[in-house]
Amino acid sequence: MNSRILITGATGNVGREVIRVFPEKSLLRAAVSDMGRACDNQIEHIHFNFEDAATYPSALQDVRSVFLMRPPQISNVKKYIAPVIDAAQAAGVEHIVFLSIVGVDKNPLVPHHKIENLLRASGMDWTFLRASFFMQNLNTTHREEIGVRGEIAVPVGKSKTSFIDVRDIGAIGAKALTEPGYRNHAYTLTGSEALDYFQIADTMTSVLGKPIRYVNPSLPRFVRAQLTAGRPLGFTLVMSALYTLTRFGTAATVTQDTENLLGRPPILFRQYVEDYCHAWE
Repeated sequence: MNSRILITGATGNVGREVIRVFPEKSLLRAAVSDMGRACDNQIEHIHFNFEDAATYPSALQDVRSVFLMRPPQISNVKKYIAPVIDAAQAAGVEHIVFLSIVGVDKNPLVPHHKIENLLRASGMDWTFLRASFFMQNLNTTHREEIGVRGEIAVPVGKSKTSFIDVRDIGAIGAKALTEPGYRNHAYTLTGSEALDYFQIADTMTSVLGKPIRYVNPSLPRFVRAQLTAGRPLGFTLVMSALYTLTRFGTAATVTQDTENLLGRPPILFRQYVEDYCHAWE
């Protein structure tokens, strides 16, 4: 009987948090594309690459559940994600917990929508964690522009976003992989407050003690800046689509799912900035 739990995206923001809080680390197998980036010496690591089907069988051997994350650079679901889902089903995987995005059910253009449909049709049990924008995007994707230039540059105007801390997502992911009652359910995971980027900049200014301002670039300017920074075209286009939808208020929704699942309020944005203040030094 399959017993292992495979964590894809194990070295990323959310995958690391799932592993950090997981109650039985001996069950875990971390899928990594670079074995030199092992994230926790208490668990097994295995080479896995969505773009290399030869890495699928060993990663999925003896696996009962998978925490599935779409790599940001991959937008071709049919070519690189569908084969992983097929391989998981063939290997006897019972349950896939998929990190999706808020509003995906109304947005057929993003890759996550296609992935959810594939999982529903796979015959395996599924759980969809439809998360809002990560607070931690600010200390990863936007770290340089904030730390060096003192600005946040995303094309969303005055629209609001119900940011969520990845520590909360990781805790829910670990529960969904180990506890009953989560299978074949979709959850919309948000923080408890919806903030615009002017408020985000003001809070960061207050906590960090240095001026952070929000600049509101046009969409073409944002795309050019991302490509100039070396970000992949597929990633840039997906983010552009999400920010365009954010302008129309799709990211402002605040739900109770995070608090209900954790039994406590979500981490507030100010607390996140205080905890990660070293990231922008």
